Amino acid sequence: GPAKLTVVGANVPGCGALARAREAGIATFVLDHKTFGSRAEFDAALLQSLRGHGIELVVLAGFMKLVGSDFLGRFENKVVNTHPALCPSFPGVRGPADALEYGVKVTGATLFVVDAGVDTGVIIAQAVVPVEDDDDVESLHERIKVAEREMLVENVGRMAREGLSITGRRVRFGA
Repeated sequence: GPAKLTVVGANVPGCGALARAREAGIATFVLDHKTFGSRAEFDAALLQSLRGHGIELVVLAGFMKLVGSDFLGRFENKVVNTHPALCPSFPGVRGPADALEYGVKVTGATLFVVDAGVDTGVIIAQAVVPVEDDDDVESLHERIKVAEREMLVENVGRMAREGLSITGRRVRFGA
């Protein structure tokens, strides 16, 4: 069946995703990372917050914190994130700006399985976004976000319906 959004968590109190989730009747939680002494403590609290919801897949969309190996081990190959560039190019927080500065003619967004690195996990899907001559970082990033959201919704649905098989760095839909 289709993927069911069960709970929305955030590490930034008052972010828009929480309000949208509440309006839709979806459970929410907030874990402000600044209140934890270590990443391990944060990860443990995150696991605890998810545990009661029967979570099968974790989507870290817009979640700008790294999660540790214990958390990833609990959800092996079931934690995904997006990056606003075509990985492996332009990792990190400056993806759109770096692509623009480099002068590429296309960039885009990547959906990947989270691993211990920064934007280094196996690639599930990518969406291509042309770079226009008059783009600045903001205009380019806005177009990337549109493509990123469409790619995320379509492919998380496929993951829920079909599953993934991963061989080395090659990902295919279907278990």
